[in-house]
Amino acid sequence: MRKMTSTLCRVLSLTGFTAAIVALSSCSGKGDQAAQMAAMQNQTPELGVVTVQPGTSDLSHSYAATIKGKVDVDVRPLVSGFVTKVNVDEGQFVKKGQPLFTLDQVTFQAAVEQAQAAVNSAQTAVNSAQLTADNKKLLYDKNIISEYEYQLAMNQLATAKSQLATAQAALTSARKNLSYTVVTAPVSGYVGSIPAREGTLASPSMVQPLTTVSDNSEVYAYFSLTEKDILEMTQGDRSLNSAVSSMPAVQLRLADGTIYPLEGKVATVSGVIDSSTGASSVRARFANPDGVLRSGSTGQILIPNHADNVILIPQKATFEVQDRRFVYVLNDSNKTVSTPITVSPLDDGQNFVVTSGLEPGQRVVVEGVGTKVRPDMEIKPVDAAQQAAAMAAQQQAAQQK
Repeated sequence: MRKMTSTLCRVLSLTGFTAAIVALSSCSGKGDQAAQMAAMQNQTPELGVVTVQPGTSDLSHSYAATIKGKVDVDVRPLVSGFVTKVNVDEGQFVKKGQPLFTLDQVTFQAAVEQAQAAVNSAQTAVNSAQLTADNKKLLYDKNIISEYEYQLAMNQLATAKSQLATAQAALTSARKNLSYTVVTAPVSGYVGSIPAREGTLASPSMVQPLTTVSDNSEVYAYFSLTEKDILEMTQGDRSLNSAVSSMPAVQLRLADGTIYPLEGKVATVSGVIDSSTGASSVRARFANPDGVLRSGSTGQILIPNHADNVILIPQKATFEVQDRRFVYVLNDSNKTVSTPITVSPLDDGQNFVVTSGLEPGQRVVVEGVGTKVRPDMEIKPVDAAQQAAAMAAQQQAAQQK
């Protein structure tokens, strides 16, 4: 019994000793980790900075635009009738005078034949009246008939000729109406949508046209300038026409985000500002030799704005607090100072033009803004351009391996 008790005591003693060692080891490990974390926190981080210097900017004002062909003609028939044939398809290029639609020609052909018969009858009447007049002339010359009888025959001839002229005019009109049953392209261009198909009743007064033909050899991009924009254009007593003529070439950003390869020119600016929108309509002209641009398309007009001696900073160097924009400027102790700035509404998606708040020579943090950087934080500044070049060199070396 004593032996069992002694053995149990030894076991318990060993257990307690082991637990103590484990506890000491655990405490020692936690102490090392805490020390490491404290050391990491006390380590001054290296962050990229840029030194503010004046430079140039080439940004652009963008305006939503609607594209229309140089000529967009709604096609309507000049006579009424049922469509019997559609000769073209939507999107097809047609030349001026090319048949587009054919209307029912039966009644118009009958009118032509009837008018032709009337002309023939009138011509016969003229021939008969001419014979009578010639005969009366011989008799009158021989004093066989009176002047009254001779003049009566001449009047009948004149009446017959007048009736012939009326019949011939009716024939011309009937033939013209018959020709109108073939609806042709008024200009060369591309055919728009064709809502009217075979069997549709077409008329000159129809609300919806048979189709639209667009001459897209040149296109017009329509956009709007605000009243403020117009006033800026005409500063210094400049006329609107002179301001338009001196405007730089513009670009067109298509709906897919690509830039149309050919530059355009602002052609006209409406002299009237729409009271409901406070904007004035503007038209820019673009050449379209390959037919890439189609009437009805949309895009954005980009008007370049060149500026010298301006301060540019990366957008990632800024942050917003309550609708105000800030940057972190380094002081002489390499500590961050939260500094408010104002920027131009124009940007290229990567940089801001600073209009106030920064001076040339100041250093601005461009790395870790919004995540690592805090106010009054000491950092080790690294030139951002050199840092980017080093990273690019490392990536290139890794790719070559």
